[in-house]
Order: sequence, then C-alpha cells, then structure tokens
Amino acid sequence: MGLPQYLQNETMDDLLAAAWQRVSNKLSIRFGDAVFRSWLKPLLFAGSAASNIKISVPTRFMREWINKNYIDDIRTLWEAEAVSEGYAIELVIADSTVNKEPIAQPQQGNIITAQNWQADQATLEAAPLDIDVQMGAPLDPRYTFENFVVGKPNELAHAAARRVAETSNIVQGCNPLFLYGGVGLGKTHLMNAIAWHIRKNSPERRVLYLSAEKFMYQFIRALRFKEALAFKEHFRSVDVLMIDDVQFISGKDSTQEEFFHTFNALVDQNKQLVITGDRSPSDLEGIEERVRSRLGWGLVADIHSTSYELRLGILQSKIEQMSNASIPQKVVEFLAHKITSNVRELEGALNRVVAHATLVGRPITLETTQEVLHDLLRANDRRISIEDIQKQVASHYNVKVSDMHSARRARQVARPRQVAMYLSKKFTSKSLPEIGRRFGGKDHTTVMHAVKKVEELISTDHEFSQDLEMLSRLLQS
Repeated sequence: MGLPQYLQNETMDDLLAAAWQRVSNKLSIRFGDAVFRSWLKPLLFAGSAASNIKISVPTRFMREWINKNYIDDIRTLWEAEAVSEGYAIELVIADSTVNKEPIAQPQQGNIITAQNWQADQATLEAAPLDIDVQMGAPLDPRYTFENFVVGKPNELAHAAARRVAETSNIVQGCNPLFLYGGVGLGKTHLMNAIAWHIRKNSPERRVLYLSAEKFMYQFIRALRFKEALAFKEHFRSVDVLMIDDVQFISGKDSTQEEFFHTFNALVDQNKQLVITGDRSPSDLEGIEERVRSRLGWGLVADIHSTSYELRLGILQSKIEQMSNASIPQKVVEFLAHKITSNVRELEGALNRVVAHATLVGRPITLETTQEVLHDLLRANDRRISIEDIQKQVASHYNVKVSDMHSARRARQVARPRQVAMYLSKKFTSKSLPEIGRRFGGKDHTTVMHAVKKVEELISTDHEFSQDLEMLSRLLQS
C-alpha cells in the first residue's frame, strides 16, 4: 500500500499535526483523564483539505456527541494556535476519510513520518472500543472462563456461554442466550467471560456489555438530549449485545419498547444477544408478553443453587489463586458445608478468614474460622430451607411431608402444597424450577400458579391471611 500524498509533502500538515497535538494535550488538562480517554483521545489528525483540517472520529455517534458537548472548547483552543488562522476544524468519520488516509497523531509534537504510519493505523483500529466502554459497563478481569468452576448446577449455562464466545457465527438455537438463576450464582461471571474471550480472540467484533438499568439510563438520557437516533444507531451497530439483570426494566414500558426494537434489529442482522435475569423469561413479571416471548426464542439455561461439591471446588480454586495462603482442608470443608447461600458470600467468607489470619498473625484453624465468621454462620443457620418449610406446613395442616412431593390433587393436600410453594418462593432464593423440583418434580408453571393462588387468598380471605402470617412467624422464629 503506497503512502498518501500528504506524507510525501511534509510541510503545512506537519505544523497542523503538531498544533493539534498541543490542543489535544490541553483538552486532557481541561476535561480530566476519564472524559479525555473516553471521548477526546480518539480524535486524531487526518490531514487538511482546502481551508479545513480533518479530525477523525471512530463512529458517527461519537461525532454527534462531540459536536453536542465539546466542539466549542475544541474550536477555542484551536483558534489560539499560531498556525490555525484560515483553517477550520472538520470532524470526519474514520472510515469515510478520503482515500483511506491514515490517522496520525504525533507524540509530544514530533513530526509525522512514513515510518510510524502503520503504528498510527493500529491506533485508529483500537479507538472504537473506548466508546463501547463508555456506553457499557467495565469488565471485571477476575471473571474469565479459566476462573469459572464448573459443576452440575451450572454445566449447561457454562457450555452454552463457551459455545457462544468461541463461535464467530450465530450458534443455531442460541440467539438469544438467556441465563437465569438466583443472586451470586455466576451469571455475571459468565457474561464477563464471554466478553473477555471475544475481545481477546476476535477483536474485530464489537461487544457491548451493560446492565438493563444502564440501558434504561442511556435511553432516557438520549431522549432528554434529543439523541434518540444516535442511541439507536449505536446499540444496533454492535456485533454482540449483552444485557445483565433484564428484570430491572420490569414496568418500564418505554424502555421495553426500545429494547424490543433493538432486539429485533440485531436478530435480523444475525448479531448475538446474551441476556441474564433472576428467573426464566416466562416468569418475568412486569415484562410485556412480546418481550418475554423473544427472550425465550433461543437457549434458556438455568443456573441452579450450588452443591457441596461445587462449593468445595470453588473454594479450592480460589485458594490456588492466593499467594502464601495455608488453609487446612477441614476449614475448607467446613466453609463448603456452612455457607450455602451463594458464591459471593462463600468467597467473601474465605477472604475474611484469610485477611484475619494475615492481619492478626494467627494460624487458620476451625476455631478461629468459627470466631471470625460467627455473624455469617449464625445468619446461615437461621436461613430457612425448603425442607424446613415443607415440614412446618405439613405439621400445621396435619398432612404427611410425603404429600408435598405427591401428585395428589385432593384439596386437603393441594392447598398445603400451594402454601409451601408460596413460602418457599418468599423465604428462599431458589428459582421457580428449583422449587418445583423439590416438590416431586413439578413444573415451574405449577409453582407460579400456586403463588398466584395463595396471593389471591391472602387478599380475599382474612382467616387464611392470618393463618399464613402465623406460619411465617413460626418459620422465622
């Protein structure tokens, strides 16, 4: 590839490039590192034409944003430069630069040369990531596939996430990939792992990862500043869109409308969507039927509560990453038995034990572990299990615990079973499918029906409501 004409005739363009570098340095001081890195650093000198200097920006969205928020300051600083007289600033999209001229940005006022031309091209190719980072959420470097411990409760979700990350084309039946489960079970870890893998192995693919809450915030902001078109263009131009905790747009009709159209646009373009929620698409309350239907189009993978074996594996993996951490196997097994709620709490407990030993200088033993975690262990001991609920409800209604798992539909059995399902949803973090499995392999729709039926009775039957309140107090005592 031959050098562009402006590199063959280094005169005024060299001076203009050096002047732009000085302007860029002043912009960094004026707006601070965070704003500069996200919005202004990608602005690169791209030569001059007639009475304009061309400043390249990576995307149309970015150009509109800069014209809206920063162009006046840029022009003021530019006009203060000695060589700027007669030259106005023109922002151009990188891909539309005439003859694919390279975007060069001299370092510390150095003259642009043919030797650093290729390096400047690489700078341009990396620049679009900044805008996606600004619009989305930062990725956690700890959350990779290598650091994810696989067990029976999460093996389907992990396999699906891995397949989506490793395949450039859309995996049939996996668009969207919908991961759901309780808090702290690994949904966000898998989302980050997918994004990291794609960015490392397919850097040309644009990945945008953010929470549903931030999607809503960006949408409202776009409406407020009359930038809805730019918002739509940006979100519909990515190759992989990842939305975490989709349940947070429940009841937000306008946001759901925009999400619906964004979803359709990306699927029509054969682009990948990965979405997480705290329950399956069909169980999401406050979400429009057409949105729930689309969320369930692809593969829906449930991440179950952790098993003892999985918790043990997670702890051992975490310990391997710690330097100079000597933890007796009895302590590891104790933690795996006692901290059963979620992975975050489990890792937090391990960190507390190690931190205490490091700061106080005492060896880690079963006794010191119990002492350091006394509040957490007490809370876990108080935590209500589905088995506790089934026993308490069976005793209260004078039925057998085995009736909770049976298929009998007689009223004297069905109603206590519905109450137990309702209380299981209220007092545990188990998903609806998991609750159904604990009641003799019932479908999650059976649990949903039970919950709605009990809620109706609470609002219409005062005696039943008092009965249920007494049951709740017994379980919490």
